[in-house]
Amino acid sequence: MELIGRRAECRQLDEVLHAVRSGAGRALVLRGYTGVGKSALMEYAVRQAAGCRVVRVAGFESEKELAYAGLQHLCTPILDRLDQLPDPQRDALSTAFGLSAGPVPDQMLIGLAVLSLMSHAAEGQPLICVIDDLQWLDRASVRVLSFVARRLAAESTAIFMATRTDDPQIANLPTMEVEGLGRAAAAALLDTVWTGPLDERVRQRIIAETRGNPLALIELPHDLMGHELAGGFGMHSPAGLSARIEESFLRRVEALPHDTRRLLLIAAAEPTGDPTITWRAGALLGIDIKAAAPAVADGLAEFGVQVRFRHCLVRSATYRSAPLQELQMVHQALADVTDAERDPDRRAWHRAQAARGPDESVAAELERCADRARARGGLAAAAAFLEYATMLTLDPNLRVDRALAAAGAKVEAGAYEAAADLLDVVEQSANTDHQAARAELLRARLAYVVGRGSDAPPLLLKAARRLAPIDPALSRATHLHALQAAISAGRLSMGGVMEVAEAARNLSYPADPTLTDLLLKGFSTYCTEGIVPALPILRRAVAAARGDVPEHERNLLWLAGMAALPIWDGESWDVLSARHVELARRAGALAELPLALISRSMMLVFSGELTAAGVLLDELKTVTEATGLALGPEPGLVLAAFSGDQAEVRAIIESTTADIMLRGEGIWLSTAEFCEALLNNGSGDYAAALPLAERAAAQADLSSSSKRAEVELVEAAVRAGETSTAAEMFARLQEETSASGTDWALGIESRSRALLSEGPQAERLYLKAIERLGRTRMRADLARAHLLYGEWLRRERRRIDARAQLRIAHDMFELMGMAGFAARARTELLATGETVTKRTTAPSGPQLTAQEAQVARLASEGLTNGEVGARLFISPRTVQYHLSKVFTKLGISSRAQLADVLSSHES
Repeated sequence: MELIGRRAECRQLDEVLHAVRSGAGRALVLRGYTGVGKSALMEYAVRQAAGCRVVRVAGFESEKELAYAGLQHLCTPILDRLDQLPDPQRDALSTAFGLSAGPVPDQMLIGLAVLSLMSHAAEGQPLICVIDDLQWLDRASVRVLSFVARRLAAESTAIFMATRTDDPQIANLPTMEVEGLGRAAAAALLDTVWTGPLDERVRQRIIAETRGNPLALIELPHDLMGHELAGGFGMHSPAGLSARIEESFLRRVEALPHDTRRLLLIAAAEPTGDPTITWRAGALLGIDIKAAAPAVADGLAEFGVQVRFRHCLVRSATYRSAPLQELQMVHQALADVTDAERDPDRRAWHRAQAARGPDESVAAELERCADRARARGGLAAAAAFLEYATMLTLDPNLRVDRALAAAGAKVEAGAYEAAADLLDVVEQSANTDHQAARAELLRARLAYVVGRGSDAPPLLLKAARRLAPIDPALSRATHLHALQAAISAGRLSMGGVMEVAEAARNLSYPADPTLTDLLLKGFSTYCTEGIVPALPILRRAVAAARGDVPEHERNLLWLAGMAALPIWDGESWDVLSARHVELARRAGALAELPLALISRSMMLVFSGELTAAGVLLDELKTVTEATGLALGPEPGLVLAAFSGDQAEVRAIIESTTADIMLRGEGIWLSTAEFCEALLNNGSGDYAAALPLAERAAAQADLSSSSKRAEVELVEAAVRAGETSTAAEMFARLQEETSASGTDWALGIESRSRALLSEGPQAERLYLKAIERLGRTRMRADLARAHLLYGEWLRRERRRIDARAQLRIAHDMFELMGMAGFAARARTELLATGETVTKRTTAPSGPQLTAQEAQVARLASEGLTNGEVGARLFISPRTVQYHLSKVFTKLGISSRAQLADVLSSHES
């Protein structure tokens, strides 16, 4: 069938199909209002896709809450390739689809599994995926499809999505805006469907009022009386065009025989389009198979391999116009014929729609559905099941418990307004202290996830206190959560870290404490009593984290790494940060991976491994783009500060400070001040560094930035002539470093004391600092010790000795990429009479794109294509595509050559 007036749109679809046949992947969103022709254009694409494998799905309004329902319908024809997926991906997808039991799968791991599945399915012939009515597809499926659509680089796969509405999940995908037909095309279409006499004024009015909407042009003339078409003006404008079209379809449905209408209603309530279920439900209600004929003859529906309505508005008109009792009867019939073993969730949903009032058996079944949905990672579905179970519950206590569970699921699913509404109901109806405490905890969690600012710590603390006599373990976990929230809020918190720490210090702790207990007790003791009494507890917490950590406490590894900082245990920080990244990657815990990558990259930056930190931050960017998680600017900011990139540091601070203040995340203010202080110390601008370091060090929080600002403050104050300020801060710093006794701590202590010393004592301290720090992996601190010693030697007029130390410092800074400190060392060397050649940073030779460089680095470490793809959220085929370009650019022919060539290329 020729599509009138759609030449440009068809050409764009043809271009996508041509690219896919050539081995490239493409995605295209068709967006437009009801009836404008999106479905017709996708049917055109399907007809043009000769020789391709086509899979398709349409969203159904009644299935919008069933997690991964749409995705499963789409993928069912290609699940024969499931065994070809890597184990974590196969297990995640099988669990999401309810094909097997397992731990809750991460949504982005499911996305990677679908990408791999489609990649394998497209090996023999191009794969075309057609998704209609995306606005009614469940949110879990939309997020996964959006993830996949962005990663089709070399997949021979096309994804066409049609939607009526804007959706942030697909906002950045290539989009075709489908508009109404122009007047000439609209007139031509109208002429094809209305061949009788038509008054020209009415003809023009139809074209104008339909705004070129093809479905309206085809359907509405049939709904007008003959005298109206002959010259009357009976066609009035309703509230909306889609309502007018739906009204037209409704009149046609109402004209059908009773049994035909009921059969259409069964089909409208049954979202899978399975004719067997439709016929069996019809038989239960005494409907003969012949009842379908009038609907088919009128072009309203097809009853073939699948039951399909001519348009989604036929379905909605049929369903919405049915009386409540009729709907309940149809849903009960569908529940009776739906297999309880194979499809228990859909059966329960039908039973819920059929319920005529509170029904405990249905509510209990919906609760079980919620458990299954949660196990598959379908938080939105779990929330919907629990909310409906609440509505069907008569017992007041049980009703509140289910409402609490529903509110918790809504919070996890990101439905914050719905969660708040449920909590309003709970707080008015709570009958027990436990219910009231759980409601307070949920209210606090809601405040934390929505704002992560100053409101959350006092609410979490209030909830923790209320839980103490009811559930001590949950109370302690909530206290720790409150402490984390207070650390994040920093100086902007209404109560602050100290208030939470004071509360936690007075708690009773079990004889056999968990990692949660040790971290809470250690941090609260540190805040309220100082490092000496806290040291053994923090060491025990760090040791516990380095041992076997239960899965539910794995997300605390970053906090355990933070606990290693006040005790100056660089080795444990290294071990814990590396382990956290490894566990998160292995488990596919993509929601947890960003925090693990931040912790690891920070550790690498402080140890002077700036290139390795940059690689992790590239991965972090990939992960955050894939997951949509918003993170503060700390990782890139700290790297830019150590690199001496003044423009980047200031650009990040200027672009993020207003948003940070709005969100109430004061920890980032300390980070920004520390980074600017470090940057100014690196360039020798000590007067500028001093007030910044003072502000950051003055914060009584537990952030690494505040602690490290103390070190920057000592150096800046000494060089700015503020000796008393430097001595006061050194005394505070020494309390921790002396108690710790590690080489890192004592090395920093000796280096800082040397700045305040003179003569032979200063030299002994500098040498001691170099010896101590040389036994650690903290190469940035070691290089700074050589620099400070060299500067001291030059001022002592020992130029030859100074050159040796300054040359070591300069070369170390250059190799690490710490350009600001390298420039400072270069200036000092020049002052000794040394000739210094500045290392060139101009690129030479073939340049790799950012993704090519990432792929090349990971492949050079020995990772397989599948492992590289899992790390970068692309398919193995796309990895190979990038590697082939890398090989060509670098003039190599095998992976074995990559490491040497990359090392040489970067040098």
